[in-house]
Amino acid sequence: MFKRNKEIREAKGIIPFWVIAERLGVHENTFRNWMKSEMSEGRKEMVNSAIAEIKEEIEKKGDL
Repeated sequence: MFKRNKEIREAKGIIPFWVIAERLGVHENTFRNWMKSEMSEGRKEMVNSAIAEIKEEIEKKGDL
């Protein structure tokens, strides 16, 4: 099966799609649709930034 946006899938780890979508201010289905095709560099940067923020919050709270 084809896996697009491999870097994002690896970076997100166990973070659910809905959490990332919520941080980005989009519906989970929108984010899932973005994952179906290779994202532009600008969108990838935005998503990776959101993932980094979420991971930072998780580490601060000790939820991981």
